[in-house]
Amino acid sequence: MKKNNVIGMVLIFIIMVWWMFSMPAPEPVKQEPATKNQAVETQAQSTLEIPQKDSSSELFLGKAPSLEPVQAKVVEDSTKDSLAEAPFVVVPHELEVETERFIVTLSNQGAKIKSIIVKDLADSTGKFPEIIQDSTQGALSLSFDGVNLDKALFSFKDSLANKITVEDSLTVAFTFTDPSGKKIHRLYSFTKDGAAISQKNIVEGFRVSSYRLSLNGGMRETEAFPEGKSFGANYFFSEVIFNNTFGVEREMITAKETFNQESGKILWAGLRRKYIAMTVQFANPTSAVVEAEPLKEKVAESDPGTFKLSLSDDMHSDTLAFDFMVLPLEWAAIKQYDVGYEKIIVSGWQWCGADTWFVAICGFLLWLLKAFYSIIPNYGVAIILLTILVRLLTTPLTLKQLRSSKDMAKLKPELDAINVKYRSDPQKRQAAIMELYAKNKINPLASCTGGCFPLLLQMPIFFGLFIILGRAIELRGQPFIGWISDLSHSDVIFSGISIPFIMPHGIAILPLIMVVTTYFQTKQSMSAMTDPAQQKMMTWMMPGMMFLFSAVMPSGLVLYWIISNIWGIVQYRIINPSKPAEKDKKKSNGKKIVDAEIISTKKK
Repeated sequence: MKKNNVIGMVLIFIIMVWWMFSMPAPEPVKQEPATKNQAVETQAQSTLEIPQKDSSSELFLGKAPSLEPVQAKVVEDSTKDSLAEAPFVVVPHELEVETERFIVTLSNQGAKIKSIIVKDLADSTGKFPEIIQDSTQGALSLSFDGVNLDKALFSFKDSLANKITVEDSLTVAFTFTDPSGKKIHRLYSFTKDGAAISQKNIVEGFRVSSYRLSLNGGMRETEAFPEGKSFGANYFFSEVIFNNTFGVEREMITAKETFNQESGKILWAGLRRKYIAMTVQFANPTSAVVEAEPLKEKVAESDPGTFKLSLSDDMHSDTLAFDFMVLPLEWAAIKQYDVGYEKIIVSGWQWCGADTWFVAICGFLLWLLKAFYSIIPNYGVAIILLTILVRLLTTPLTLKQLRSSKDMAKLKPELDAINVKYRSDPQKRQAAIMELYAKNKINPLASCTGGCFPLLLQMPIFFGLFIILGRAIELRGQPFIGWISDLSHSDVIFSGISIPFIMPHGIAILPLIMVVTTYFQTKQSMSAMTDPAQQKMMTWMMPGMMFLFSAVMPSGLVLYWIISNIWGIVQYRIINPSKPAEKDKKKSNGKKIVDAEIISTKKK
């Protein structure tokens, strides 16, 4: 046997002996005799015993419970800290709590949330969506020191109530008592119109060194998934989200991953779908580790899937408190919490500060959209007005870009002649081109910068509009005119005929209009290119790409693109009333341009 192996075995033996002698002697557990139908199977972990299910399919709490009816009573003042022992409940029971914003089903088995139905996201039929994907797993499962409380049966004072409507505020208190009298209290506090479910977990009679809080049921999409595959993005989101005080992170994972293990503090963490998020939010940043893994179950083929999420950390007191937030992603509503929730909708690169300035641009564009809607209550009209305003404000930059390209285009015939004349001598060709620029007082570097820089300045604005109109909950279910009944979906007019991968949902009109306007707008912008083959390729490539992607775009986004294209076409026509080819013909006075004599520096 190797020396290292012997040393390792000796060390292991010493540690085991030290551990056995250093462990405190277990406290005796006074246990009453079990009745015939109440065989107790206990699992002693971390000084907490959780009875398991017996053959009668009943759970009980270590001593014979009273089966007498208990008067339902709700703890309505969340400020009260009275934790008097609640009457025992021997069978699983569910309590439905309804506020103005959601309907929550609480289960006394594990004292966790089993269901959340969101009233803010009613569909066209008035039906409210469920956001817990797997109700058997639910949300806010709790473990202390590795002891999972999912199978523990908690007692609560509202054991005869099936449904409670919150009129002002409400606290539902669950209590678990193990055979030795140690207790765990889980308190859920609601308000009439709040997005938060305040959660407080208190241990009594023993100490806890660590906890693990889990959203094992994942998060269900609230919107109907489209059928059929397409080339473009389906504009559905499913992400793990968290604020680690450095910034807001959005992660789409394909395997089990751990976050915040090395550095950073977690202020909140959770899951998001297209129009809604649910998070665990702490009062102060904590060193909790976030762990997530994909759930295998998917609702539809186009479903990006959801995730199990857990937060674990050391526990330094007898209380674990946090807010469980249910957040429809309406910008103004979630920004008021001032913890970065708006960055769930739009984020940006931290290295260039885009997580601040780009998010601010998107927020301002959305504010403008809503301002136009407040004047004319039609989001289709608001999109048109917003697009025109943005293009109007960026017109000076656009004009500078077009004039720069126009100046360079004037030299195209002479540049072509130089390229032909000195095509075998790159050095002389470059010298002749620089001489031509100097003669016409053109700085090629400034010209390039003047042409590209205005475009770069406009890109964050146009990209921000693109993102906002594809994700804004304000457009959900909003009609425009005629066949455009929902600006958040494609404007399908006939679902009986579909084009696989291109228009899998049916024939739509707006994408076809966008392709035509994109073709003419691209043809104009590419007219200054010197290579005819490259010009032709680019003219057809852009409309072709947009045709592949636009059929699954929200119709509000396609509408923006169409209006932007039309503005660009009209603007170009105003600045360039005649075609470049006609101008070149006038300059050459009808003379045919022939190749210049080729000059070579090679010795004869």
